[in-house]
Amino acid sequence: MSALYKLLTRWWTAFALAASLAMLGAAHAFERFAGLAPCNLCLRQREVYWAAVAIAGAATFWAVFSRASRGTPRIASFLLAVVFLTGAVTAGYHAGGELKWWALPATCAAAPTTAIDLSLLTALAEGTGGSTGFVSCGDVPWSFAGLSMAGWNLVISLALAVFSLLAAKRPKDARAPRS
Repeated sequence: MSALYKLLTRWWTAFALAASLAMLGAAHAFERFAGLAPCNLCLRQREVYWAAVAIAGAATFWAVFSRASRGTPRIASFLLAVVFLTGAVTAGYHAGGELKWWALPATCAAAPTTAIDLSLLTALAEGTGGSTGFVSCGDVPWSFAGLSMAGWNLVISLALAVFSLLAAKRPKDARAPRS
């Protein structure tokens, strides 16, 4: 267990990069193959993972190509913790709105589930068009074990944030070399 912990904290940015890409892949797979259109808050949650990909990718790239044999910089792990905590807050807000703990903003809608043409947009602007079937952030289109996608994202984001903090606080012998 100790060897796994050392490996995980030493190369946390590579693991965080893989986890973030897996989360983005899962979100896009649910959209593409299961037909679950994302709402506005779902898209905001994806932005967090894109930020994590940028930070983790840059830190891992630096560590690999600078021959940092002791792992990636701890500051990158701390930045990833901040990013994942931001994701947890966003997911928690979304999940709370789904559970009707608080009201979500009226603008909380994403891309329509049907195709829109110019005449439909004109009718909507003039107030003569009907509803276009926007996805509401308060709807729960999929759940597993009693948690919606936003709920699972909250759990996963919190776990990634905790691992990021553990990697940022790793023992002295695992720190990146000083120049």
